[in-house]
Amino acid sequence: MTPKANAKLSDLIPPQTVALGKADAQVRLTRQDDCIQILLPDPEVAGSSWLELWDSLKQRLHNTEAFWKSGAIAKLWAGKHLLDSRQLQAIADALAKVRLDLRWVVTARRQTAVAAAGSGFSVEQITPKAPDQPTPDLASSAEYWAEPLYVKSTLRSGQEVSHPGTVIVCGDTNPGSTIVAAGDIIVLGRLRGIAHAGSQGNAACQIFALRMEAMQLRIAQSLARPPEADPDQLYPEMAYLTESGIRLAPADNFFKTHRFAIDQNIWLDSA
Repeated sequence: MTPKANAKLSDLIPPQTVALGKADAQVRLTRQDDCIQILLPDPEVAGSSWLELWDSLKQRLHNTEAFWKSGAIAKLWAGKHLLDSRQLQAIADALAKVRLDLRWVVTARRQTAVAAAGSGFSVEQITPKAPDQPTPDLASSAEYWAEPLYVKSTLRSGQEVSHPGTVIVCGDTNPGSTIVAAGDIIVLGRLRGIAHAGSQGNAACQIFALRMEAMQLRIAQSLARPPEADPDQLYPEMAYLTESGIRLAPADNFFKTHRFAIDQNIWLDSA
């Protein structure tokens, strides 16, 4: 099972750290429980050249005596580095040579998150810094100022995507996959995994799917398991929060027949 990535980079106090030279300019390896953390240096300190980063990673792996079990799960903390799918795969291949299995990519860059999700890795996008002078709406939740994350591939079993905004999947989500979004979740395909919208507490968030077959739905703090899909009901559906919990409705004309009551923090039927 893929471990959850709830800890933030600044909160990590690993029991064992391996680094050479100036720590903030070098690739670092740490261990947290049974997961090996690969911490890339800040590009503003170490430079943003891929060749420099690649050489640093290979040197670190070559000079480090393995302190992990063969096949241990690895999590890459990419920070602000902009990495494409080929570079991520090169890192995964390099880790595989030292018997590490790259499963997670944690990044502050949306493009890197898209590339990682499209390559089959679980992804956590770090919450961006809030505006210096946010309005009350902006201050309330990160989804108001985080750009949507587009995943143009099917999410496989065991794959997780966590994003401080809206997540849009152009494909299916298989059973065993998980999406956690501070904003809405939009699946342009079959939703068959777990979906958690409004993860920072926004009850107005919704979950949309062309085919709703989710194992579990969550909106803000509410949780529900939808009924088995009727094979005769081949229409898009919307999951939304009401006074009695999460409900499903046909997506067609949803916003003409429903309104969000701010004072009650729920969706109401306006028909």
